[in-house]
This record gives sequence, structure tokens and C-alpha cells, in this order.
Amino acid sequence: MRIWIDVEDFFVFAAKGGRRPTGIQRLAFELCQEMQRLDGDDRIGFVRHDRLRDGLGVVSWGNVAALFSGLTETQGPRPSAPAAGGGGLKDRLRSRFRPLVGRLPPDLVAPLVRMLKAQMEAMLAAAATARALLHLATGALRRRDDTRARGDVARFTAEARPGDMLFIPGAGFVHTEYPEFIARLRARQGLRVALLIYDIIPVRRPEFVGVAFSESFGGWLDGMLPLCDRLMAISQSAAGEATAHAAARGIALRDAILPIPIGTGFSAPPAPPATNPDLPAPGSYALFVSTVEPRKNHQLLFRVWRRLIETMPAGAVPTLVFAGKQGPLGEDMMQQLHGTGFLGGHIRMIDQPSDGDLTALYRGCLFTVFPSFYEGWGLPVSESLAFGKPCIISNATSLPEAGGNLARYFDPEDVPGATALIRAVLEDRDGLAAWTRRVETEFRPVSWQESARVVMEHLT
Repeated sequence: MRIWIDVEDFFVFAAKGGRRPTGIQRLAFELCQEMQRLDGDDRIGFVRHDRLRDGLGVVSWGNVAALFSGLTETQGPRPSAPAAGGGGLKDRLRSRFRPLVGRLPPDLVAPLVRMLKAQMEAMLAAAATARALLHLATGALRRRDDTRARGDVARFTAEARPGDMLFIPGAGFVHTEYPEFIARLRARQGLRVALLIYDIIPVRRPEFVGVAFSESFGGWLDGMLPLCDRLMAISQSAAGEATAHAAARGIALRDAILPIPIGTGFSAPPAPPATNPDLPAPGSYALFVSTVEPRKNHQLLFRVWRRLIETMPAGAVPTLVFAGKQGPLGEDMMQQLHGTGFLGGHIRMIDQPSDGDLTALYRGCLFTVFPSFYEGWGLPVSESLAFGKPCIISNATSLPEAGGNLARYFDPEDVPGATALIRAVLEDRDGLAAWTRRVETEFRPVSWQESARVVMEHLT
């Protein structure tokens, strides 16, 4: 029996100009890499979709690895909010125009300030757009050959046998009519099907994704579950919720959903971080690694940090670093950040950090925070612990599985409770140092090879 691994979503992401891999893609890649190392080309094959011929085409592991390497090595613009009192462009322009404004009649000041502010924002937006377009063009040229690796349909047709396993480790839900496509392959070539479930957030908490995606994901999930001969999930929480969803929908599962252990960290060596001057000084900040979107609950930390600034002595509150891009439905949070000057410079945002930047950010932070409402696993939690950094996190869904007894927890709905917990940590630096030593000595990372072995055993 051979195992064919569907890697189409990697190529679609790159072809659409994706800049940094998502957590799903990172996890799927690590699994694929270790499965290939365990069993090699004799048992493991990688396939893409060929919709014109309604089939699958074989691609080499070299194509997949090269594509992913191009994504993780991408160095895009990473603007961040200036620190309080910083000398950014806005500050320099303000200092130039302030004497002029002071000599004008009062009834001219307000409209002039609005006009100058609008022009300033337009200039900054134009510069940011130019940087982003240059980055996208450069990345597209570098990855063009990889994304054109269409796959050898004739080879798959010749080599695939009834009883072979088609394993779907990534974001299959992004493909239209995916269950129908898989059902035809299953019937025509006698393939068995295995699926790795990350979460069912779009059907459990549709307010975090929007109606359109909730409906499309629900159709994908309900279509895929009865087709799968093997089912796995990235946490006990995700497995339990998917099982309950199937029961509620009257879907008979062919297999109990198996939670698999999730590896810690990523195998690719990070790029050197020293070239990014936007990174804050080590020991001066707390870190939140996440896309900016409502589900991740940046709003709670914004409110917590405002309260800490208002109630603690000056200089006692570290900078809060948001490391990640703006995601779907994240506009409101970004507007609040810009509207308050990133809380007067107490919040910094590092946009789409490279792997090298993330390494430096983890190593240099005092601790990490992760207030998410809902997670399938919580990779930033295990990453934090792997770097020896304490994490203060939400007690929701799968996060206690990721943090274990080394993390400290709060209710993601409870701003006062989260504020009290974080303040207690800041006011007890000796206790924080002891907690850090405990994380450094007690955390036991899971290897991706262990994850891959569990997956392989379940597939065979």
C-alpha cells in the first residue's frame, strides 16, 4: 500500500501571492517531511490536483520542499508603530508644520490640520503600497517555476492501486467542490481517504469567520467526514468537537477520530534576525504571536495594557509586541491601534515577521501571551515553551493541552482577571525568573518524527 499526500494547498497559496505560511501549512509541511524521511519514495508520494483531467498528478518532494523554503525565506516589509517619542516621518513632519500652524487664525487651524493629516496618511499609505507591490513581484518571480509544477497525472494513474491511501494533511477546505472531487477519485481508483482535522471553528463559532466561509466550510466538513476511512485531529479538543458535530448532523463516521501528538518548533534553520531594526530590545517586551483577527482576542490585551499603563508606575509596563499580519475581520482592531498611537507607543506591531525575527522575538521576550477564544491546538504556546519562555494564556478549547502545567491561565472573556494575572507577574520579577527556569528545565518538546510515526501507524 502506498500513501499519497495531497499538497495542492501549498501550491495554491504560493500562486496567489502568499507571503508567510499559515500555522496549518507549517504543521502539514513538518508532517510531510518526516513521513517522507520515514518511508521515502517507495511508499510516500505527493500529489496535486488536475481539475481539467479530473485527477491527481505526482509531484516530487523536491518541488514541495523548494516551494515551502521560498515561502519561509521571504523577507517582506515589516512596518511597526514607532515607540513613544520616536523620530518617525510623522514626528518630523509635525515638528516642521507646528510653528506655521501656531501663527494662523484659529478658524483655519482645524481644516488645515485635517488636510495635512490626510495628505500625510496618503503619502505613508502610498509608500507602504509600493513596498508591498515590490515584495509581491519579487516573490512571485522567485516562486513561479515551483508553482508551475503541475504534477504527472499519467504517473499517478499508472502507479496508484486500489487500497492506496490518500492523506489530506492541510487546508483542503479552501478548494471548491473538494468532497465531490475526492468521492470520484475514491470510486474510480479504489482509494481510501484519510483526513487531518485542525478545528471546526467556522461551524462552531461562525462569528469569527463570516457567513460565506462558515457555509462553505460546513459543506466541506459534512461532505468529507463520511468519505474518510481514517480520521485524525491535532488535539483532544478538536477530536471531541468534530465527533460531536458528526453525531449532531447524523453523519456515520467510518473511524473514531484519533488525536495525534503535535511536534514542537520547526525544522528549517531560521534566517539571521540582526537585519531587522524594528525588533525591540531584549527584555523590554511581552510577545503575542498571531494574525490580527477577532478570534485571537487582541482586543483583550489592548484593554489590559491600557489598564496597566493607567494603574502601574511609569516604566513598569513592558511594551506589548503583536507579531503577525492583519487577518480577516481585523480592521477594527487595527483602527483602534492607529487611533491611539498604538497606546502611545506601548504596543508595537511587527508585520509578517520572518522565521529569524520570530526566533529573536521569542528569545528576547519576558514572557508570551495568547488570549485566543478558540484554537485547534495553539502552536505559539508550544513554541514559547520550547524557547524557555513562560506563557500566560486563555483556558479555552485546546490551549490547556498545549500549555499543560507550565502555563498560567485566564478566561478570555475576563479582562479584570487577565489584568490581575499579568500585573502579578510584572510585579514579581523574581517569581517570573523562577517560572522561566522551570519552563527551561521541565518542558519536554514533542518531535515531528513522533507525530509522523503516529500518523503512519494509523494510516497503515
